[in-house]
Amino acid sequence: MNVKNLIDKYYLSSDFNMLADKTKVDYSNCLSVMLNTKLDDKFIYTTKVNKLTGAMARQAYEVWLNRGIYMANHICASSRKVYSFGMEMGYVETNPFSTFKCKITKPRKVTWTKEQIMQLLDFCYADFQYRSLGLIVQMAYEWCQRVGDMRLLEFSSIDFDKGVLHLEQSKRGATVHLPISDDLLEMLIQQKEEYDFQKYVAPYPKALRGFYKPYTLTRLSIVARRAMKLCGLPDELRIADLRRTGTTEMVEAGVSMGQIMSVTGHANPQSVKPYMKNTLDSAKNALTMRKKYDISTDNVPNKEIYNI
Repeated sequence: MNVKNLIDKYYLSSDFNMLADKTKVDYSNCLSVMLNTKLDDKFIYTTKVNKLTGAMARQAYEVWLNRGIYMANHICASSRKVYSFGMEMGYVETNPFSTFKCKITKPRKVTWTKEQIMQLLDFCYADFQYRSLGLIVQMAYEWCQRVGDMRLLEFSSIDFDKGVLHLEQSKRGATVHLPISDDLLEMLIQQKEEYDFQKYVAPYPKALRGFYKPYTLTRLSIVARRAMKLCGLPDELRIADLRRTGTTEMVEAGVSMGQIMSVTGHANPQSVKPYMKNTLDSAKNALTMRKKYDISTDNVPNKEIYNI
């Protein structure tokens, strides 16, 4: 059995088929890169599964690092998953992708200001060809959701009468129920009047072979970068930072971790940490809350006894 045969078996397994659709695509893309990596002029897909050593896996990882640490780590994680499946099924004896440590990526901390968000929204809503982009931006920010989920959002997920979004997130399948602000609801109603003949909330504004389809990730990135450049926003900003921006604002507002997770859809507090950053506003709120607590304890009887 070669490495390609092992991956084919993994694709037929319940482990793979129970994953979210987006995760399946991500794994498939990563594993395709792994299979087509050359080591000593030989593609990995031709290598026998038990002949792929830890040293060879480490050499492949060095090749993947040319794509960036983030991508290299994802390829390695996907490959490790396949070999773990192979060990459980008795196809392989060891996991070569577990013999070394991957590089640590520096967490991205960039957030938008409210003025920058309004600057982009004003630009997008003033030009029909950018209106779908504007909606994706506003929804991702207001609801603290992934841009990928917003570009694929369908009208069926929106209760226009109650002003509520019912969203099943693509990454882990979590479902969130989120209120829609009056301003956003007004834009969504206008969008529905324009695009009610198809299912996507924010489709690419030009029909492709007679059909309206959602933005691809690549096209969305290109169009967003063009719009941001035209309205004079800094190059460091990405629309993917909007989820972090909204989450950071909730932290600064003193929102509890449980309530934040009910919005973002995260399963545990640790998953929220990458979206959090130390800010002056957050520190001010924390110290203000402590001060309010100190004032409230001034009226505690015999406070000296309790060393308050």
